[in-house]
Order: sequence, then structure tokens, then C-alpha cells
Amino acid sequence: MDQSLLVFTTVAEQKNFTRAAELLHMTQPAVSNYIQTLEKNMGIKLLERTNKYVRLSKAGEIVFHHAKDILGLYTRMERLIDDLKHTASGPLSIGASYTFGEYILPHKIASLLKSYPLLNPIITIKNSNEIIDLIKKHEVDVGIIEGEANNENIKVIPFALDELSITVPSNHHLAEQKEIDPLSLNLETWLVREEGSGTREMQEKGFKQLGFSPKKYMTFGSTQVIKESIEAGLGISILSHASIKNELELGKVKLLDINGFPISRNFSLITPRVEFYTKAIEIFIESLVIE
Repeated sequence: MDQSLLVFTTVAEQKNFTRAAELLHMTQPAVSNYIQTLEKNMGIKLLERTNKYVRLSKAGEIVFHHAKDILGLYTRMERLIDDLKHTASGPLSIGASYTFGEYILPHKIASLLKSYPLLNPIITIKNSNEIIDLIKKHEVDVGIIEGEANNENIKVIPFALDELSITVPSNHHLAEQKEIDPLSLNLETWLVREEGSGTREMQEKGFKQLGFSPKKYMTFGSTQVIKESIEAGLGISILSHASIKNELELGKVKLLDINGFPISRNFSLITPRVEFYTKAIEIFIESLVIE
């Protein structure tokens, strides 16, 4: 590995030579020497530094972007070689959307670790668009999103069906009705996820199916908060069955019986388009796709 690239990216991320030296277990003069050598080789200043700040120059931004890719590929190569010598072990970086990551993934990981206890899963939970960005930047090994990803550099494997229904408090006045006029729901306060969320995309699809766009709505960055808000009587929502399993069993919420629902989507596994996967990634993919 080019040690100067590692030193450079660490300084750029920390914006401080002293903190970078501590993280790298080096002296500050050694860190400065690596940076100077890299700048000399590049023939241009990569960092703008004063007594108050350290920040990337325009050239530094270009080098930083590519250095992160190079370091990521080098680490991946090391892990692939290590896989040839050992059983599946070590870090497995997984990015997952909120619904799958919060309500399904923990059980999958627990099951996987029973067979492969030397694995070290590192979990990142964000909305689907953010997980796609992490995959594109090679910042996670594998991602799980709601729906699809349209990018030629990403491999997409739909592996499970998820259903979503209109979810209301258990004491809601429509909870026991068998025939519900969809337009009457336009008077309700709707609790929706933020833009970029796979659940928000399906909620918008649901509104089109109902024939209206909500006049009153509240936006939340987490399905868990939406569930709590439904129980508190703040409004109603369209939520994944996977996310409200416990609440349904406990009778805290109910699903409306309305024509056209539930609506469905895929959970999809995404990875960068690469020729080889580490053994850890292969095992994780098999645990999801082959059931």
C-alpha cells in the first residue's frame, strides 16, 4: 500500500496533522514528510495549511477522491488473498435501508454469526439513496435497499418481497370499517418519511393509488418515530408489514382494509460490479438470497 496516500487521506479527514499522527501512530514530522513527498511527486500543493486550519486544495480534492478508491481496492485485494488462506472472518461492512436494517437485518446477522463467529459485521443504517451512494463510493461492501438501483456500476439482486399497508391507531374511527372511501383519507394527517427513503417512494405510490396527495402531512426521518406518532394519535401512514409486526401483535396499530392494498416492493441486495467477492460477502449474500 502507498503509505503516503493513507497519511494524506487521514490528514484530510481529520483536518489536523496532530490528530492524524495520533491515529496513524506516527510522529507529526513523519506525517509532514509523507505529505511533502506526495506533493513533490504530484508537482502541486494538495493541502492549504495555516495555524488555524488544514484543508484540501482543488488538486487535493481530486487526489483525495481517487486515493479513497485506491485504498479501498487495496484493502479489498488483501482480504480476497486472506480468504484463500483462512475461513470467512474479519470485517463485513453492510449498509442497509431503515426498514430492513432496523427490523430484519439483526436477525439475519445473529443467524449468520452462529455459523461464522469470526465475522465482524459493521452496520450502517441510512435511507436507500444514501446506501446506493455508499456502494458507489466503495464505502460499504454490500447494501440492502428498498426497490431498485439504476446504475450500471451497481449489481442489483432482488431477494425478498415487502408489503405495505395503511396503518392507523387501534382506536381509529376507520379501523373496523369494511368499506372505506379512499378520498375520505384525504382529511387525515399523514406521517411520511423523508425524500430519498424507499418507504417515502412507496408512500407516494400509495397516494397515487388512493387518488390524492395529502393536504396535511408530517415528515419524519425514521420509521420508528412514525410508529410512535401513530400510537400517539398524530396521524396515519403507509408502512411496511415488517416494521409493524410487533405493534400488530400487541394490538397497538391496525391495518385498513381498503381496495388496492397492501402494495408491494422488493428488498434488493446491491454490490459494486466487481469480478471477485470476499468470502465474507459471498456468505452474507448466500444467507439472504438462498433460503
